[in-house]
Amino acid sequence: METARSQQQAAPGAFLAFARFVLCGGGVGLASSFAVAALASWIPWALANALITAVSTLLATELHARFTFGAGGRATWRQHAQSAGSAAAAYAVTCVAMLVLQQLVAAPGAVLEQAVYLSASALAGVARFAVLRLVVFARNRAQAATTARPVHATVARASAAADPAVLCRAA
Repeated sequence: METARSQQQAAPGAFLAFARFVLCGGGVGLASSFAVAALASWIPWALANALITAVSTLLATELHARFTFGAGGRATWRQHAQSAGSAAAAYAVTCVAMLVLQQLVAAPGAVLEQAVYLSASALAGVARFAVLRLVVFARNRAQAATTARPVHATVARASAAADPAVLCRAA
């Protein structure tokens, strides 16, 4: 029973999880924005964004599994795949934002490009937080609670077998 309580307490609340998400995801996102800008000077921007998005998604998913959502260890392959789906949507949002910028401004400066990219990333990041919290890492909390229940039920049944009065109180 103590194990069940400690597992349930390990999952942070929504506010704390969002603060950690902003810290981890925002830090990775900020570093990614500079990496995309640097890499885009050598290869097409969309390709640079795709490469950096892939690498940053792997890194961010690990950070979110270990720190943000209290999953209790490394991210599983399933979590990486689900996170990649939300990252693909974020990639599309940043690409569309940059394409719109290119259509509206003939020669945008680096500062304007960074502002647009980071704004699009922030918008996509809020949506990713919801997906990661409610879908990708929610299963760990549900599995931890499900795993803890049979242990408690087994203890209740074992003590109930010894004394029928305990069975009534346990129910």
